[in-house]
Amino acid sequence: MLEVRNLNLCKEYPILKDINFSVEENQVYGILGPNGAGKSSLAYALMGIEEYKPDSGTVIYQGKDIMGLSISERAKMGISMLWQEPVRFEGISVKDYLQLGCKDKGVNIEEYLFKVGLNGDYLDRMVDETLSGGERKRIELASILTLKPKLAILDEPDSGIDMVSLDYIADIINELKSYGSSIILVTHNEEVTKLSDKSLLICDGFIVKKGEPEEIITYFKEKCNHCPTKRDKNG
Repeated sequence: MLEVRNLNLCKEYPILKDINFSVEENQVYGILGPNGAGKSSLAYALMGIEEYKPDSGTVIYQGKDIMGLSISERAKMGISMLWQEPVRFEGISVKDYLQLGCKDKGVNIEEYLFKVGLNGDYLDRMVDETLSGGERKRIELASILTLKPKLAILDEPDSGIDMVSLDYIADIINELKSYGSSIILVTHNEEVTKLSDKSLLICDGFIVKKGEPEEIITYFKEKCNHCPTKRDKNG
């Protein structure tokens, strides 16, 4: 599904350093790391955000080199992203927002809200500052479901949601897998990492370790929690 080869990104300092990994069809691939590790920068680079265009390396998606493609072109190919900080919109209702990219035009859009723990009362509310951060994150999770992407990049999906809602995240991942989607799960949360099939640990822009989720989590707990190389930046 996706292969990342020797990806490097430098802004004021090196952010991503020789990143190599691959994601299989219908696989959940976890990217675990502390704040400042480069996790979100990697997600932005994969999505095609112009400000995070890699300096070198290759991204192969379904056998095609997509390094030169824009965010909209990648979206048309079936790549979607859940942002760590939900996007704010003015003048659009939750219902209209969810219908924008919905693949199932005949479906009751309310069903997608139920899947993320919200009810139909939200359909007529506006997607703006009147919603809490957690509500907007849930609505964006519902939006990802409506898109039925081939590849979903979920950047800190539990951010802004209390940990009780981890079950909802697991349900959403299972729902995406039922569509045949592959998922990149970006997180600093060990419990969220357990939802992945394979994982890698990133720190200071390097891939430190790849393997089974439990193996990566154990290494993270033992080696990374008190590591002096961690930077106090958003990763």
